[in-house]
Amino acid sequence: MTRLVGFYPGSFDPLTNGHLDVIERACKLVDRLVIAVGTHHSKKPLFSHTDRVTLLKSVLEPIGKRTDTEFDFVDFSGLMVQAARAAGAKLIIRGLRDTTDYNFEMQMVGMNAQMAPDLQTVFLPSSPHVRHISATLVRQIADLGGDISAFVPPIVLKALNSK
Repeated sequence: MTRLVGFYPGSFDPLTNGHLDVIERACKLVDRLVIAVGTHHSKKPLFSHTDRVTLLKSVLEPIGKRTDTEFDFVDFSGLMVQAARAAGAKLIIRGLRDTTDYNFEMQMVGMNAQMAPDLQTVFLPSSPHVRHISATLVRQIADLGGDISAFVPPIVLKALNSK
């Protein structure tokens, strides 16, 4: 049986409840979801690549069991469409929080469609209770000593507090 494979790219630095919202709903669309942890050579991440993947695996294991979704974890630093193809994906999953995300993502869809017309992008709007969460803001709040417990899974909060 052919399994529908989705590809969800991000830095996941840190993994947020907003990411989980998109992942949970993507599991309703695909049988296998490739979580692609991006690395950018000019950015210094809060968590190492290994730590991000470890946190993702830990948090997503119960979601995979509950939704009967298989997760794979890959890293990428080049073009997302190349990584998606290499993973055997047919759908690229993207979360949208607001119109700013939409405008940026629409540009990306156009560029990706030119490079990889065989891949389709699916937008999943964020649920209202997580729409305001961004990893960048979570990092900034954490750096300033603020309470981020409402924005990240408990295991991520623990990892952040240990830094």
